[in-house]
Amino acid sequence: MSTKVKVKTSGKVLIIFLILAGIFAGKVFWYDNLPQDAKESTVVGQLALPDAPEASLSGKVEQLSLPQADAVTGAPKVVWKVMAWNSQFPLMYANGGPRTTAGSLFQSLGVNIQIERQDDCNKTIADLVAFAQAYKENPSTPGVFASFMGDGMPAFFSALTKELEPLGPEYQPIAFYTMGKSYGEDQLMGPIDWKRNPQSAKGKTVSVVLRDGDMNIVLKWAGDNGIKVNPDETSYDPSAINLIAANDFLDAANKYITGYREKRKLVQDGKKVNIDTTVGVDAVSTWTPGDVNIAQGKGGLVTIASTKQYSSQMPNITITIKKFAYDNRSLMENIIIGLSRAGDQVRSFTSAKKFAADVSAQVYNEKNGDYWLRYYNGVKTKDAQGLSVELGGSMAFNLADAANMFGLGNDRIDRYRVVYKTFGDINSKMYPEYMATYPEYTKVVDKSFMASILSNHPELLEGKSLTVNYASEVSSEVSSKAYHIQFRTGSSEILPGSYSDLDRILESAVVAENLTLGVYGHTDDVGNPESNQRLSEARAQSVKNYLVRKGLRPDRIEAKGFGESNPIESNLSESGRATNRRVQIVLGE
Repeated sequence: MSTKVKVKTSGKVLIIFLILAGIFAGKVFWYDNLPQDAKESTVVGQLALPDAPEASLSGKVEQLSLPQADAVTGAPKVVWKVMAWNSQFPLMYANGGPRTTAGSLFQSLGVNIQIERQDDCNKTIADLVAFAQAYKENPSTPGVFASFMGDGMPAFFSALTKELEPLGPEYQPIAFYTMGKSYGEDQLMGPIDWKRNPQSAKGKTVSVVLRDGDMNIVLKWAGDNGIKVNPDETSYDPSAINLIAANDFLDAANKYITGYREKRKLVQDGKKVNIDTTVGVDAVSTWTPGDVNIAQGKGGLVTIASTKQYSSQMPNITITIKKFAYDNRSLMENIIIGLSRAGDQVRSFTSAKKFAADVSAQVYNEKNGDYWLRYYNGVKTKDAQGLSVELGGSMAFNLADAANMFGLGNDRIDRYRVVYKTFGDINSKMYPEYMATYPEYTKVVDKSFMASILSNHPELLEGKSLTVNYASEVSSEVSSKAYHIQFRTGSSEILPGSYSDLDRILESAVVAENLTLGVYGHTDDVGNPESNQRLSEARAQSVKNYLVRKGLRPDRIEAKGFGESNPIESNLSESGRATNRRVQIVLGE
């Protein structure tokens, strides 16, 4: 495979740098010759893919005829800006081509759309701003939509809302639907030792595009394991994961393949000192075909965490300008109808999926349908060193899936709210100089269009939503972290002061939706061992009950008590006993 292929290019980069972009260039970070305060490394983010993973439609539901090749006439009602990303299969199928075609779902709904590849998020912002300005002057201006990765939206909206402020609140952006998600193709690849012992990542490096969506995977995994991340790419902190800046996702992979090395200033006792150390690349966070290039070009890295495990992290979010959406409510709802029906078809029928892949090749003007289909499905193969690796993977949504993402499903968990807040908070904490704040969720996410469809078109819910079959117990850990949940003395009653910790556990579990959640209770050695065992079991069950009340499936949570049998500190001191009284939270498979 050519290393020039870009399945998702710079358009997937988080655009925090757009905010106060000029600051970075003129900022003096460190003096070379004097010890000074280092930017603190912190723990952040606490909180076989088959051809058809699950047919959405029953056998009684009709497979639709594929559209014709001829585009419908007339000016498009919407110009839709997309990066090259397989999560857009429903859009490709519904439109039938780069322009809406005869016999397509969109044509049958009176929708005329032109899909354009736009990988540069700077240009996407400029396109939306230009559209809002033109629409304010001329309401007949064709609409502009853009699709973007969900975990990057806090930064995207921070930049976009600022640009649109002069036009007034009606011309602010809104997110209104999600047609699919990354399901494996975005991943942190690291040494196999990191899977066996995540703490071995301390003092190691990850090559990644800084402030990118795939850096979010690093931050989420590190936070779930209680590992600090050094936000300064000029220093080396031996107690943290250190980031090596890449120009793009292919460069991130290439730095590992070629054995790239660079000098860093050492951090000692929280100070960056004038001592040089040389670091190489130990791990990479990238997406397809960066993962393919690593596997074929060098090998030696396996999936540590990906959007297959963190399966709610990266939905494909569609946005437009609020005024256009409200002026054209019927159009908006017809687009959602078309996308939801297309998601059912793509999920259920291989021919529909192949058709969507062929349209993708036309829209992106790159490779062929077989290529896009291959990496939509995902592949499991051997790398250059004989290690088993998983590459690629995306997923199409139907209406039920989209409803579940926005908290309109049966469990009422607003998954996207959790994703938006989780990664907004992480990035504002890591890089406050670029993104001190970000827009409130309720101001940029508008569920009214989906809610209307759900109320008026129950027939569109015939398609079955994506489900996960959880293991009864965790056999392979992705992350593990101890929480000191406060209980009443000698009791399993959770004290209210620990609710915030429990909510962070919930949020972490929501983002990592494909993983089983292990809740393991531990005590110190004070008292009777049998009583301690029973108490640890009861406390683990109390935590499970809290999470179930908040919406997690009971069959997803493994609650166990280990009593005093697994201390992590000596029980000879009060501080050691306090450390041993813990609830261990494990995410795994």
